[in-house]
Amino acid sequence: MRILLVYPEHPDTYWSFKHVLSLMSKKAIYPPLGLLTVAAMLPSEYEKKLIDMNVTRLSDEDILWADYVFISAMLVQKPSVKEIINRCKKLDRKIVAGGPLFTTGYDDFPDVDHFVLGEAENTLAPFLSDLAAGRAKPIYTSEERPDISETPLPLWSLIKMEDYASMNIQYSRGCPFDCEFCDIVTLFGRKLRIKKPQQFISELDELYRLGWRGQVFIVDDNFIGNRKVLKAELLPAMVQWSEKNGHPFYFLTEVSIDLADDDELMQLMIEANFAQVFVGVETPNEESLDECNKIPNKNRDMISSIRKMQNRGLEVVGGFIVGFDNDPSSIFESQIDFIQKSGIVVAMVNLLNAPPGSRLYHRLKEENRLVSEGTGDTTDGSINFIPRMNYKTLITGYKRMLETLYSPVYYYRRIQKFYEEFRPHLKRTSNLEYVYVISLIKSIWVLGIADKARLHFWKTMFSTLFKYPQFFWLSISFLIYRRHFYILARKINSAVPDTLTS
Repeated sequence: MRILLVYPEHPDTYWSFKHVLSLMSKKAIYPPLGLLTVAAMLPSEYEKKLIDMNVTRLSDEDILWADYVFISAMLVQKPSVKEIINRCKKLDRKIVAGGPLFTTGYDDFPDVDHFVLGEAENTLAPFLSDLAAGRAKPIYTSEERPDISETPLPLWSLIKMEDYASMNIQYSRGCPFDCEFCDIVTLFGRKLRIKKPQQFISELDELYRLGWRGQVFIVDDNFIGNRKVLKAELLPAMVQWSEKNGHPFYFLTEVSIDLADDDELMQLMIEANFAQVFVGVETPNEESLDECNKIPNKNRDMISSIRKMQNRGLEVVGGFIVGFDNDPSSIFESQIDFIQKSGIVVAMVNLLNAPPGSRLYHRLKEENRLVSEGTGDTTDGSINFIPRMNYKTLITGYKRMLETLYSPVYYYRRIQKFYEEFRPHLKRTSNLEYVYVISLIKSIWVLGIADKARLHFWKTMFSTLFKYPQFFWLSISFLIYRRHFYILARKINSAVPDTLTS
């Protein structure tokens, strides 16, 4: 059996970094971890090939080579998915589909031959058994949440690691919180399921053995969901592993803001060489936090919590949302003010949307306020429901936020604010400096000579060298990111529709 695993193309999003990948000498940010894990679950005698369309094109020859084409995707990849399905049908190849897009919306894809929905640990084996017996069914699904302590190592041999800016790895699935706008609980449940510490360390060993050095993103939706096990078992094992191997990786992950309440946990993460945490701040408006059930953010001085993490050596990346029912007309200025004061340099600002499967989606459907399924694309300026705020007021304010936050003046002020609070701790291996030198050379040409904001570039560079020399290499990343976010903000503002459409 020949299996072609296809990862569809991502549109231009906050986290695609498409506008600056060339400056980093990379083709994509992250490899398709889900498909690599599914590949490892397939019988060893199967021939396997993976095409990541964010790295290389999918040819007809690739499709014709396969007996079955496996597709996994998120909602934002839907346009690319439809194109792949059409091409496979024209070439008379069978399609097997799974992942979040299909789990919550498989009815939209009548041309798919077999759906393997939910988590593959439960549904893939029955499909493969039936396929071998010649009686494969159209749909395989399960209400059970699998034990991921037996999930195999991803089949890294199917990709070229040098194409990617970061590797990724999973420790847990699920989230103890239940924010109204989030579909994670629908997909993975509230009870956190975790891998065994040695299982996780084995994955680090494999990445190290294959020659990877540098950034590793732990993809969990809330890495600190089970603090007891994290502090007693996993993080001490990671600290020991990092010290033993000379700190070859530095880690990024997603956490809730209450990480700031746990000094022991932060210290262990720092010792394990964590560099950055993504925090869903969402909004400084308390009524909106109540509305969306953002429990860890409520009744808290969030700027103090962010500064505490920065003071300990963790760069905080933040997610922000406007469009809640309880947002006042002043929310746009409040958001800008909060972001500037927090020193969160990389701030993702979105219009609220209701993803299929979320509690928000079901509530708005009952209120007859849904206008579409949504695109999952945070950069197309769309909103899939009728907001309480006047639509024009919402869109005008959102555009103003984007224009302001990623203008050179505001962006570079945030860098300075971040420098004032940040206390670096990161241990990096020397061979990583080569990557930064190449990025620096390319950045000087693109950002320091050709870019209209080149004066701000040089001002930030020299200010960092003289005042904060320990942040010099970090500043290169910030300067590169600014170009991506600025181009993206202009794209979003031009894409936002003037009227709400279905």
